[in-house]
Amino acid sequence: MKHEVGLSGILSDAADGASTVTIDAQTIRELLRKLVEQYPNMRGPLDEGIAVSIDGQIYRDNWGEKIPDGSEVFLMPRVAGG
Repeated sequence: MKHEVGLSGILSDAADGASTVTIDAQTIRELLRKLVEQYPNMRGPLDEGIAVSIDGQIYRDNWGEKIPDGSEVFLMPRVAGG
């Protein structure tokens, strides 16, 4: 299933300045893999850590999570707390 994926900051920069991209994926892991295939510059920011929001629920490590049809998907750099 295809998803519109919102990108912010350095992730948008790595996707040639696009604020949204369309990716065909069923899980977060597949979505991230296909992002790197489509935008190789995405590897660095993804390796530095990201959070994925699906319909407002934040996922930081559960990359096996399925992405439901029609979901709002947004990727953002992970923010370190202290």
